[in-house]
Amino acid sequence: MTEPVPGSQAWLDLIDEPVIDPERPIVDPHHHLWERPASTYSLNELWGDTDSGHNIRKTVFLECGASYREDGPEHLQCVGETEFVQRLATASEQGRADQARIAGIVSTANLASPQLDEILDAHEAAGDGLFKGIRHSGARDPHPEVLRIPGRASEGLYASPEFRAGVARLGERGLTYDTWHYHHQNAEFAALAAAVPGTTMILDHFGTPLGVGPYADQRESIFAAWKDDMARIAECPNVVAKLGGLAMPDNGFGWHERATPPSSDEFIEAQGRYYEHTIACFGAERCMFESNFPVDRWSLSYPVLWNAFKKIAAGYSESEQDAMFQGTATRVYRL
Repeated sequence: MTEPVPGSQAWLDLIDEPVIDPERPIVDPHHHLWERPASTYSLNELWGDTDSGHNIRKTVFLECGASYREDGPEHLQCVGETEFVQRLATASEQGRADQARIAGIVSTANLASPQLDEILDAHEAAGDGLFKGIRHSGARDPHPEVLRIPGRASEGLYASPEFRAGVARLGERGLTYDTWHYHHQNAEFAALAAAVPGTTMILDHFGTPLGVGPYADQRESIFAAWKDDMARIAECPNVVAKLGGLAMPDNGFGWHERATPPSSDEFIEAQGRYYEHTIACFGAERCMFESNFPVDRWSLSYPVLWNAFKKIAAGYSESEQDAMFQGTATRVYRL
């Protein structure tokens, strides 16, 4: 008998847990969508995950380079992604009453572009009320060859005057800035957040502590430095933190290579300290649980992931839990 392929639905289904607290309303503020020749994760696939037992009411899409325009001005080709997701969001409104609605779109743009306002205007027009902000990733590592998803930002991006002016422009327009970078760039991000206090910034994936290649045997030293970084970033009141996105292969936990995925308890044993420290630094009112699906789907299933989140949150007050599961995301992304 052939063993299930890691990351496949059959493999994910090897760990079957009862859904915890199934009525709790949830906003999933970080997922991706794409329709590509080699793979598709579109509305039906999203619903396949969000319909799996937890009460996912709304979601927020995060840019992932999908469905760009193939012609027209180059600086506006990224608007094709907003158009693509807006169509799926409209379709999500026609779903069952208990199915998740795509309620927000975080697109991308070159924030250092002299044509930034034109790009933002185009996103707003294409989003039809759903466009909430921009993610222009700063991720860059000297060892891209060891990473499954290598960031390709220009060196020193966060310190660039043109980039900082673009981030500031987002705040002036009432838009948010999502960041994705690696753990060794946390200090650069902290400096950016302090330099542009008028823009709400969302720290994705805990600043992505890496655990592969030259980082594979440095987990404890990286964690110690990361703890200090999180405390420093949390001193910037304009930053909120997403709790999730640590089950990517590049985080180095290796679950995507195993015969079975992790249970929620095993997940917490390996990663719970990252969640606990971030919540302690930022406070629940500045934290939001995120799935980062389907990227984290390489490692574990949607119901197991949200079970883990609920176990992590169980020790907090009801108002704190509500903030982390829906309140912070609803406020920050204006859903």
